[in-house]
Amino acid sequence: MLKTFFTSFKLQNTYRTNSIIYSLKQLPLIKRILPNSLYKNKGLKIFAGIISILWEIINIFIGKVIYIAAMIFMALSWYKTNNADTFIHIFTFLTLAGGVLNTYMLNPTKDKYYAIILMNINAREYGLSNYYYQLIKLIVGFLPFTILFGMIAGVPLWIQIAIPFFVLGIKLIVMNYCIYDFKKTNKASNENLPTKFVWGFVGICLLLAYGLPAINITLNQTIFLYVFIIAVILGIVSLVKIHNFNDYRRMYKQVLTESNVYIQEKATGTQAMKDTSLKQIELDKNYTSNKSGFAYFHDLFVKRHRKILTTAVKKQSIVILLIIIAMIIGIQMNNDFKVKTNEILLVYLPYFVFIMYCINRSSSVTQAMFMNCDHSMLTYRIYRTPKVILGIFKERLKTLITINLLPAVLMGGGLALLLYLSGGTDNPINYAIQFVSIIAMSIFFSVHYLVMYYLLQPYNVNTEMKSSTYKVVQGLTYIVCWYMIQIQMPIFTFGIATIVFCIAYCLISLFLAYKYAPKTFKLRV
Repeated sequence: MLKTFFTSFKLQNTYRTNSIIYSLKQLPLIKRILPNSLYKNKGLKIFAGIISILWEIINIFIGKVIYIAAMIFMALSWYKTNNADTFIHIFTFLTLAGGVLNTYMLNPTKDKYYAIILMNINAREYGLSNYYYQLIKLIVGFLPFTILFGMIAGVPLWIQIAIPFFVLGIKLIVMNYCIYDFKKTNKASNENLPTKFVWGFVGICLLLAYGLPAINITLNQTIFLYVFIIAVILGIVSLVKIHNFNDYRRMYKQVLTESNVYIQEKATGTQAMKDTSLKQIELDKNYTSNKSGFAYFHDLFVKRHRKILTTAVKKQSIVILLIIIAMIIGIQMNNDFKVKTNEILLVYLPYFVFIMYCINRSSSVTQAMFMNCDHSMLTYRIYRTPKVILGIFKERLKTLITINLLPAVLMGGGLALLLYLSGGTDNPINYAIQFVSIIAMSIFFSVHYLVMYYLLQPYNVNTEMKSSTYKVVQGLTYIVCWYMIQIQMPIFTFGIATIVFCIAYCLISLFLAYKYAPKTFKLRV
């Protein structure tokens, strides 16, 4: 089994190395310097291999620290309950949710397909060796940060050490159930396609994790001890059954087939995306428009694709409205919650940069625009002329801003209302600034993603993303928005700075799009 693991690790490292070299060749300027024979260069492959290994090491820790800091530790300030008990409570329920969402073994990946299907590596040895490796990474990655954040929160040392093993126990129990279900039904689970039951269970766990502390109910250390002992005992039993299971090849064949991991993976995945998209297109011949030119063309596109463009936004708006209503009820019923809400709203406006980043639909909408329009239209020379490109660009910008405006208005208005109901502010202009700054963030992301799409058009004719630069900009956007979570600043100061920045950025970005889009908006090869 150890030999199989090292073979699989080399395979994964080779795949990552080639991916890094491919990404380097997609970067502007650099791609002109690097020759096509780059993949044969031993020195560069060693360099890329070292980066791959370093990334593997970093990856063991980076996700864990972000998870604990953002999902658990930062939430402690929301509640009046004991920090140690709240930390344990939230971690416990999030672990239950994560256990059913991420099994590790049933995650369909390319390296699994290459190893088990193409190279015919022993499926049991490959699956178990990599599964055990993931579990070891889980313990090693979690332990330093459960101790660090646990100490800060006042959690006893034994619980700090026990928490990673509790997570391990839950993972084993869930995986054992998946194997039991496979034996019973002959259908393998695919963690990338969660069922409605799984999503419902996750929703309940999230509600219990963050909702119960709001009404001063948390799991205490004694309850966690009992839960931990049960998880460890069942985890050991599950580990034995997982290790003794022998039908991994048949199970993996089902998982890999259901997730479209084939030799023609990209083409098949693209076709599946297109088929899903086509089902949502409304081909009603009665659709018409009183507009003309580019506006007419775009208006028909929006009407026929309104389900793709607006369904998610409507759902977001409903969720935002429900959260605001729940917050209002909480403010009216609990004075401590009211005071804490006011304190948070007065200084946590930067946090909403990340929230607006998460709910903004511009990235998905531009992808839909390419898949359902541009991947075909860009093959025509007239569609690539400056007049047409800029004409469509203006119409799309209006649409994107409008689409994202509904949840932004609800968010901005809801925050201003919550601020007023929770005790208000000494400076009445803060209500307006809070509302306008949320709208400015929404417009910023709308402009940002559309300009990125036109200046860095990342897709080829098969809707495969081929631009490393686009991915880099996406990553930097995420990092900046994530950094904003850590900032606390008065509404007036941050709100004014945000509004000014958004206006300046939008003007500069629109200028760049108008100047360079006719040259950059084209199909990639």
